[in-house]
Amino acid sequence: MNTENINKAYELAKEQFASMGIDTEAVISSLEKIPISLHCWQTDDVAGFENAGDLGGGLQVTGNYPGKARNIDEVRADLEKSLSLIPGSHKVNLHAIYGDFSKGQPERCDIDTCHFDSWIDWAKENGVGLDYNGTFFSHPMADTNFTLSSKDKTIRDYWIEHAKKSRKITEYIGEKLGRTCVNNLWIPDGYKDIPADKYAHRAILKEALDEIFKDKYTSKYAIDAFESKLFGVGVESYTVTSNEFVLAYCMSQPDVIVTFDAGHFHPTEEIEDKLSSVLTFKDHILLHISRGVRWDSDHVVILNDQLKGIMEQVVRLGTDKIFIALDYFDGSINRCGAIVTGMRAGIKALMIAMLEPLSLMKKAEDDAQYFERLAIMEEAKFLPFDAVWNYYCMKQDVPCGFDWIKECSDYQTKVAKERDNIFNIIKNYIGL
Repeated sequence: MNTENINKAYELAKEQFASMGIDTEAVISSLEKIPISLHCWQTDDVAGFENAGDLGGGLQVTGNYPGKARNIDEVRADLEKSLSLIPGSHKVNLHAIYGDFSKGQPERCDIDTCHFDSWIDWAKENGVGLDYNGTFFSHPMADTNFTLSSKDKTIRDYWIEHAKKSRKITEYIGEKLGRTCVNNLWIPDGYKDIPADKYAHRAILKEALDEIFKDKYTSKYAIDAFESKLFGVGVESYTVTSNEFVLAYCMSQPDVIVTFDAGHFHPTEEIEDKLSSVLTFKDHILLHISRGVRWDSDHVVILNDQLKGIMEQVVRLGTDKIFIALDYFDGSINRCGAIVTGMRAGIKALMIAMLEPLSLMKKAEDDAQYFERLAIMEEAKFLPFDAVWNYYCMKQDVPCGFDWIKECSDYQTKVAKERDNIFNIIKNYIGL
């Protein structure tokens, strides 16, 4: 886009926002400091580096778009390319299965801090933070559909150890980077059909969680979060970690925060109203941004009403109280394009929320002028957000408008030729 036109449009927008008491320069300065955690698993369809078998845990990725990342170097290359097209300073969200296993493949319960040293070095080189997730799926010890809530003590103890190691790794990453690292705990446990006893597994899980969280972090850079889910593929009738269970457990644990995933609720249930309710009792929330379509919870994030509503609450409640991460996977389209589309949409939604005339809305509300409040909300929808967005991208030295699309497509075409040609297919097949 033309730099001169971007500057002209921004100056006009700046003046219009200033007339409502909004300082666009202050908004831009704040926006560039709010990190969104970019999920590494979009690069390779949640495969990881263990080669442990098919994706499980009620998860499913559709599509076979060319250029899928096959190893840690290719995952990092895709992340670097994606980050180069995204304004701001962000984080990368890792699952345990994305550790550096170049010196040997450990059991899941033996994954340790040493397997993330190269990720820490990479994060420092690229100026990003890291978040962490234990991986409780895609493993023989999860084939029964139960992990931490399993009635089999051998299985349960295996995953308890994995969860403890995950907390150790989280604290290690946070200390090494000097930035908060959030450890998110999500398990896929449940039944495909109606169980006779819905209590037993939840009682077992509570005991397992108490064991996992009994040792407190000594670092200020480590935080535990616990995530619920409505259902998964193959566990449609009963999910042990229902929203009610997770909320109740987190409220009983001062140091464990709630994770709300936008795709883990009924399709007609919005999560933005839940944020203020929980923050009345907890200091922080972990927010996973996804897009549900019918039964599927993990479509690429776009700038829709749901996302704008969520980010409005994030800004109004305080961006320092809510950790934001993306969580989706789509193997049917350009994978870097999916990352960048979602990240840019999330940042746009944050920016729009930060630019709304909130003080005018609140004054009208406090004065019981409810027509005026509604009218201000409506008129605010047509404010020149795009002019501020393009200026922000230009100042951050990332492509504006449509310009990033071709760059992302050209990159994916290039890596697809390198990763998917017939020689590589044969080479990988015979194990060279």
